[in-house]
Amino acid sequence: MEFYDLYVETAQGEKISMRTYEGKVVLVVNTATGCGFTPQYEVLEQMYEKYHAQGLEIVDVPCNQFYGQAPGSDEEITQFCQLHFNTKFPQMKKSDVNGENAIELFKYLKSKKGFAGFGSGKVAEMMNAMLTEIDSDYKNNAEIKWNFTKFVINRQGDVVARFEPNADMAELEKCVSDLL
Repeated sequence: MEFYDLYVETAQGEKISMRTYEGKVVLVVNTATGCGFTPQYEVLEQMYEKYHAQGLEIVDVPCNQFYGQAPGSDEEITQFCQLHFNTKFPQMKKSDVNGENAIELFKYLKSKKGFAGFGSGKVAEMMNAMLTEIDSDYKNNAEIKWNFTKFVINRQGDVVARFEPNADMAELEKCVSDLL
């Protein structure tokens, strides 16, 4: 199986093949509207506007698995993002990214790029402390740790990078722009 063999469901219930994005740089992100990282929508939208014409696509998958921080319906989530962050990139159906009900897209992404840590700094320390309480073995599995984990797929369909929620958004943008 490869990236282009996968599908994701839109908020409207339409199945979209990742083959639709063949030859493009794809950023897949699990999101939530009530998370401390939610302001990243603004940066994601800026990147989309700046690089979409050059071949960037964003696949936004809302997820309510992390302390219920995406409680709304698909329609409510889309309205929130458009109203507060003027998002234009498409949002997919709210889905699980971990566990037995995780969508195939995230199972695949996690199999290609595992968790490599949160780095250093105050937010990293907070994330480490919080996750230690939730899963004492979190450092040793590929599961998504929190909202706004981002995967970058190159034009050939290879998963080339995983950025944790607290990663520097400028580093994410550099990764994307280097691939375009």
